[in-house]
Amino acid sequence: MMATVSTNHPAPMATTGFSLMPALSLWRREVVRFYRNMSRVIGVVASPLLFWVVIGAGFGNSFRNPATGSGTNYLQFFFPGALMMIVLFTSIFAMMSLIEDRNEGFLLSVLVAPVSRSVIVLGKVLGGTTLATLQGVLFLVLAPLLGIHFGFEQSVLIVLDIFLVSFSLTALGFIIAWPMDSTSGFHAIINLFLIPLWLLSGSLFPVASASPWMGFLMKLNPMTYGTDALRGLLFPGHSVQEFALTTSFTVLVIFTVVMFSLAFVVANRRTTKPAA
Repeated sequence: MMATVSTNHPAPMATTGFSLMPALSLWRREVVRFYRNMSRVIGVVASPLLFWVVIGAGFGNSFRNPATGSGTNYLQFFFPGALMMIVLFTSIFAMMSLIEDRNEGFLLSVLVAPVSRSVIVLGKVLGGTTLATLQGVLFLVLAPLLGIHFGFEQSVLIVLDIFLVSFSLTALGFIIAWPMDSTSGFHAIINLFLIPLWLLSGSLFPVASASPWMGFLMKLNPMTYGTDALRGLLFPGHSVQEFALTTSFTVLVIFTVVMFSLAFVVANRRTTKPAA
């Protein structure tokens, strides 16, 4: 007779309640671990930076679209898209540490600790969010070189926009990485929709200039609203926004809540496999 053996037991002492200290410990571990691996830091920053310079300089001043304003060249238009690429890469690939933790046995020790699994989700997601937000904010240092300037109020909204995109994408990475035990499998799944998710975010071309069917897909992509809000905040004097700022932030908040809720559900799901 076949029996079922649980492979994903709930935390044995989850009834002890929610505590921020374990979550903060996991958050700190994620940040320290990431910046100790300089090759990963260089990779997530250098690739989008090179992509931005090559693509942006290649189009140069040849890019002219009524939606972008007559004084905006492609290098400027592409700047928010390159920043979002950095956020996307950092957020998603930061969750590879979840697979590494499982293979090294660290995740198992955390799972049997007297903490709720919501603590694990919050700590890991906040760690990846912090990394992605910091990487995105550091990229903003290049903005003045393009003649992009923004005040304090804009800065707060820009950081909020980057944070929401980072949080939601990190939670998405958590959802994908949680059931996996192979980094190669994680890469295969990520590459399947990572680039399309970014390409259809309005990073390379405006929604208004896309074909009807592609424009429809872009409007369904939550990253489109993050990119559009960022572009509108960086270029307040030009007609570059496709959506109202309140609309973009509303979509981002909803997407963030949905992704984090799904990450929590996935982490608490019981999985079984047949055993003789």
